[in-house]
Amino acid sequence: MRTNTQSPASSRRQPARSVGYPRGLASSLRGVALLLCDVDGVLTDGSILIGGDIELKSFHIQDGLGLAALRKSGIRVGWISNRPSAATARRAKELKIDFLRQEKRGKVPVIEELLAHQELGWDQVCYVGDDIVDLGPLKRAGVGIAVANAVPEVMAHADYVTRARGGNGAVREVCELILKAQDLWQGILTSYLS
Repeated sequence: MRTNTQSPASSRRQPARSVGYPRGLASSLRGVALLLCDVDGVLTDGSILIGGDIELKSFHIQDGLGLAALRKSGIRVGWISNRPSAATARRAKELKIDFLRQEKRGKVPVIEELLAHQELGWDQVCYVGDDIVDLGPLKRAGVGIAVANAVPEVMAHADYVTRARGGNGAVREVCELILKAQDLWQGILTSYLS
């Protein structure tokens, strides 16, 4: 079910249709109630600038607007990171992200606790990752997405590989895919036309 021709083939995935979307992707995205993203390498380009006690990260503004559009449409958003960061917490607060988990333990148990608390199942999750720490959630999620700069092992397990790189609009691409699959995109556009 992959569209990026640079990605390795996977036996459980189907080839892309001519329209550029994997077969069945829109159908799978219709059931998404929660978008979960890794942070470094997905919401950022993976760079971390450290000077003294200051840590800086660069977040793409269009990703932020896409996440806000999801939330406005009733789809919850969460960020899952193994690396605690004040910069991540600040950006999550600015965007009013529903769930931020920055814990130095496996992502699967962190997400399972979140899902149990929210009474959601893995099949309702779209997970976006880029590195091997994301393999567990990517494999379990209803829709697993790798960003264009993901490592080959992550691309091999993804249902879709974004055209954009992490930190360069990849999350916005995913947000639009979800909104369009759920027939919510036109409503978002209309809200900005008035």
